[in-house]
Amino acid sequence: MRNLILFALAFSLYFVASVLFSGCAQIGAPTGGPKDTLPPVLVRTNPPQQSLNFDGKSITITMNEYIELQNISENVLISPLQKKQPYINYNLKTITVKFKDTLQPNTTYTINFGNAIKDVREGNVLKNYTYRFSTGNYIDSLKLTGKILLAESGKADSSILAYLYKNTNDSAVKHLRPDYIARPDGTGKFEFTNLPNTAFRIYALKDGDGGKTYNSKSEAFAFTGQPVMPGISGAPEISLYAYEEEKAEKQKQSSQGGKNNKLTVTTNLKANKQDLLEPLTISFNNPMKPFDPAMIGLTDTSFKNISGYDIQQDSTLTQISINYPWQPETNFILILPNEGIEDTLGNKLAKADTIRFQTKNESDYGRLTLRFSNLDLTQHPVIQFMEGDQIKASFPILQKEWKNNRFPPGIFDVRILFDENQNGKWDPGNFDAGLQPEKVLSLDMKLSIRADWDNEREIKL
Repeated sequence: MRNLILFALAFSLYFVASVLFSGCAQIGAPTGGPKDTLPPVLVRTNPPQQSLNFDGKSITITMNEYIELQNISENVLISPLQKKQPYINYNLKTITVKFKDTLQPNTTYTINFGNAIKDVREGNVLKNYTYRFSTGNYIDSLKLTGKILLAESGKADSSILAYLYKNTNDSAVKHLRPDYIARPDGTGKFEFTNLPNTAFRIYALKDGDGGKTYNSKSEAFAFTGQPVMPGISGAPEISLYAYEEEKAEKQKQSSQGGKNNKLTVTTNLKANKQDLLEPLTISFNNPMKPFDPAMIGLTDTSFKNISGYDIQQDSTLTQISINYPWQPETNFILILPNEGIEDTLGNKLAKADTIRFQTKNESDYGRLTLRFSNLDLTQHPVIQFMEGDQIKASFPILQKEWKNNRFPPGIFDVRILFDENQNGKWDPGNFDAGLQPEKVLSLDMKLSIRADWDNEREIKL
């Protein structure tokens, strides 16, 4: 009897424990699995990929999970280009492409989806999925590859597209839409695939109005001198250097408000120090009337007039520059009278201004030595030091070792302009004249210059 009671008690404890632990298991939240990082996977297409003798009106593409298409007009490229864009839609796991145009006979077509296809749950993108078919009895297999760079900076711009024309008349790009379009990657590289064995004209264009023709000289544009032939893998790459023949000028708005009747002046002095490498600039808040530059005085600390400087006024009439061969650690006085200097509204300075300043020391600059290898000096290279998009300094390179003992401190990007006409600046191309733009090589380096230091770098091109 005692054993029976012990057995019953043990069974009861086991039952209670089972219920309690079971309840805990049901209440706890599921831990889940690892995050899905895989893009959608193709299950099937109808007709099958690389179908021949295609004569249908639509294509369906099925993935293994629910998908959506993003930015269809920007991502999806159909080649050869059609006059009427196909209808492209998606539902659950299926993409449908319906053609509105008559397809060309004996032609290989490609539909590149770019970054359009992504799964609904995690947004994983299936990159550059391409569907191919032919209206003839074979798939064209030739290629053209190349790179698009901005001629002025040597950098890539993935918004500039590569265009191919079967019409090899060099004016076709102005009047006709291209037959094929390719989108470059972030480095500027592009590829045309499944091309027929025929000659093409190739261009690059940043299409401002969506017309897919070169109709504005403010559009970034590139061209080659001769038609090109596609080939097999390993064929030489085509280099396209894009330029804007006429840069759009920004509208300049005058600061002449009706009640802005006070004339103010500023200079480019920093902590009352004058840079040895730059002119002293004086800026006014309003355009100025013509005045006698001799009224602006530059003296030593004894108010003795200094000679040998030159004063120039800029085209906006709001800034004047004083050019002088500044020497280190020298004190000056700049005198601005309040009479004879007035803006176009008749405003004058409230009072004469006397500005004392000193030129910088040699130790405020770095000493820079650059040694070049594989640099062709016959191409008239010019080295340009950049802060963002601004050229902070520019010098011709006349020999393989270049030195500058007064270089401003800072961190710079570096590029080399091949200055064909030796005018010291970059010049755009001219398509009508067949003139290519001057080219710039952007160096993959950051140049950090420290004051009063010897800074040396080896640059191999």
